[in-house]
Amino acid sequence: MITVVGTGTGAPLPPDAEAELAGATLVVGARRHLAAARLPDTAERITLGPLPPALDAIEQHLKKPAHHADQQRVVVLASGDPGFFGIVRALAERFGAHTLDVRPGVSSVATAFARLGLTWDDAVVVSAHGRDPRTAVNVCRVHPKVAVLTGPGAGPAELGAALQSQSQSSERVLVVASALGSGPDERVERVTPAEAAAREWGTAVSVVLCLDESRILSPVRTIAGPPAGPSQWALDEGEFTYRDSMISKFEVRALALARLGPRLGDHVWDIGAGSGSVAVECARLGAAVTAVEKSGDGVERVRANAAAHGVHVTAVQGVAPAVLSELPDPDAVFIGGGGRELPAIVTDCARRARRSVVVAMAALDRVPATREALLAAGFGCDGVLLQSSRLAPLPGDVTRLAATNPVFLLWGVRPQARTEGVTQ
Repeated sequence: MITVVGTGTGAPLPPDAEAELAGATLVVGARRHLAAARLPDTAERITLGPLPPALDAIEQHLKKPAHHADQQRVVVLASGDPGFFGIVRALAERFGAHTLDVRPGVSSVATAFARLGLTWDDAVVVSAHGRDPRTAVNVCRVHPKVAVLTGPGAGPAELGAALQSQSQSSERVLVVASALGSGPDERVERVTPAEAAAREWGTAVSVVLCLDESRILSPVRTIAGPPAGPSQWALDEGEFTYRDSMISKFEVRALALARLGPRLGDHVWDIGAGSGSVAVECARLGAAVTAVEKSGDGVERVRANAAAHGVHVTAVQGVAPAVLSELPDPDAVFIGGGGRELPAIVTDCARRARRSVVVAMAALDRVPATREALLAAGFGCDGVLLQSSRLAPLPGDVTRLAATNPVFLLWGVRPQARTEGVTQ
């Protein structure tokens, strides 16, 4: 009943679209698509704007009695590949996938990478169209090859402005592809994040590629998309460089990671990062991570541990909570230090975290004030005392149990995050 024609990135319609349009009783599409198509005089036309009214109109049209033996025939014209972040999802949800005959075109993402002579089986594609661009920004901070589908308020300028404040922005180039497939009007421009932020880009932007050009040529792949996640986490302390036992034990990290839930598109803070072990583990699981450490040698240690594990962590030297005002809002926060300022740090983190705050403490005296700070911020609060004993060798080829220092782990979860989750 509904034929969906992907027009690709060019103005001419695909050859098989002409026959479908000739028999259409309703044609739906953007103004430029309707203007470029040869439509039957008898066909109704709907110019696409907000989707709900268009879907309602299609449903009403399909309910009309047919003037001929055939059913009412609806043709929807859509840019690029309509099954790739396109109108096919909305049509299938309303009318069922079995009612759709989809004729895909070449997506703007495929076209943009083709213009650069790059494969994109290892690219991460993220849509910022009609969405908060923060997820796209976080993905761009982590991965070397990202395609961002843009929209009003989430275009090259906004993406560049968010990226230029990060320490790794000098490693990124933005490729802004505009009016793809339109001949002389097509533009593919390489700019820095700062240059992108300083320009007005108009409405012709098709897609923005964010590239770390030192890492855009990947080995041969068998699975498309971002690399698979790590085969293990809660790594042994020996996997990190640290000073004076200033590292979260792997038992603590295991539960902390479970409560933080780091994932692709998230931004995680690690406050009082020490060795950066929690920061590195969150980055290995796909999150963009900012680690805050007060000493210069601590910051260098965090960076070295991140480099050793092949991930990027933005390491910031400063004292919390004062330095936190300079950071983009997080989804989740791990606090492994803070001293007497801990309640103030927890309060500030809870005010800004979208999902959760996890706090590790060795001192019993700090537990009540930390719990009160989480509850006062409206978070649900839970916690546990972790006290583990590890196998340790003894002479004579026997083992004993060696106790580690007990650690209190408290976590607060924003109420709506418990029931709704966080959409990406």
